[in-house]
Amino acid sequence: MAFTIAIDGPAAAGKGTISKAVAAHFGFAHLDTGLLYRAVGAKTLDGTDPIAASLALVAEDLDNDSLRSPEVAQAASRVAVIGEVRAALVDFQRAFARRAGGAVLDGRDIGTVICPNAEAKLFVTASAEVRAERRYQELIAKGTQTSIETVLADVRERDARDRDRAEAPMVAAKDAVVIDTSSLGIEDAVAAAIAAIEAARA
Repeated sequence: MAFTIAIDGPAAAGKGTISKAVAAHFGFAHLDTGLLYRAVGAKTLDGTDPIAASLALVAEDLDNDSLRSPEVAQAASRVAVIGEVRAALVDFQRAFARRAGGAVLDGRDIGTVICPNAEAKLFVTASAEVRAERRYQELIAKGTQTSIETVLADVRERDARDRDRAEAPMVAAKDAVVIDTSSLGIEDAVAAAIAAIEAARA
């Protein structure tokens, strides 16, 4: 039986971690839809046209550690505002969402655009300052030299671009359960997500 869980929210709010944990808990397949845009963004850094890159995308393109770099993240945010790119990636996401056995998709517009009829919807958020600190610690751990001020500016710039774009802006679906992870540990955030999904299943 198909059961779709849509998890949206801004960068570094914890939705990826929560999505993986939720998928493992319920035995569902998981898709980080941001990787689709990161893969397209990465191709544009080599000079490829973004629309052509989105049309030629294959699953193997998602299996690449370099997709997590700050440069690729910014490129992903830039290509995500292009309507033709979003349209090319919609079918891939919707087909994944209705696969037998259940699916968890996380991104920016899953509950509002990709899967508006998802059986369970969550919007995971946190303050810009908390998210910037989390991202800063990740980057430092990977050996990337940066400052908290630079990371915070990047977070705010990306939030504005995701929120204000004409095509599928990032916003909580009206029927989504909002989980603010600013002061939650991972275990508590995952528990809150599982409880919300259990309530939707019931």
